[in-house]
Amino acid sequence: MPYWLMKSEPDELSIHDLQRLGKARWDGVRNYQARNFLRAMRPGDQFFFYHSSCPQPGIAGIGRIAGETYPDPTALDPHSHYHDPKASAEKNPWSALDVEFVEAFAEVLPLQQLKNNPLLVDLALVQRGSRLSVMPVSEAEWATILAMR
Repeated sequence: MPYWLMKSEPDELSIHDLQRLGKARWDGVRNYQARNFLRAMRPGDQFFFYHSSCPQPGIAGIGRIAGETYPDPTALDPHSHYHDPKASAEKNPWSALDVEFVEAFAEVLPLQQLKNNPLLVDLALVQRGSRLSVMPVSEAEWATILAMR
């Protein structure tokens, strides 16, 4: 089963929001490579929920993919921060999917701690210049990160 890492700003959607809601739509991905990773996800796949653009960036918990991708409605909403004026109902290049809560970590696993682990040197998240919001995680990386919490 593939594993993933997905980034969200906590003021947009946090692991605690997902815990409270149980299930939520993951939308607003506006990078083609990240979108393609999103489209490769299957129901049941698990992902690390990463808090980004906040005082303590890091892995905050685990979620699970709850369904197949579908056209991202935020691309069509002119009031959305993620609106894409080139998108239309007939031709929407962006995808969204539903995710569900699995676990919130007692403490956020900080980015610097991930960067300092020699077993994670190939993890896309710690690569210089990597800014993707959705990325694959190998089975070995998944196990290493779980052991760090």
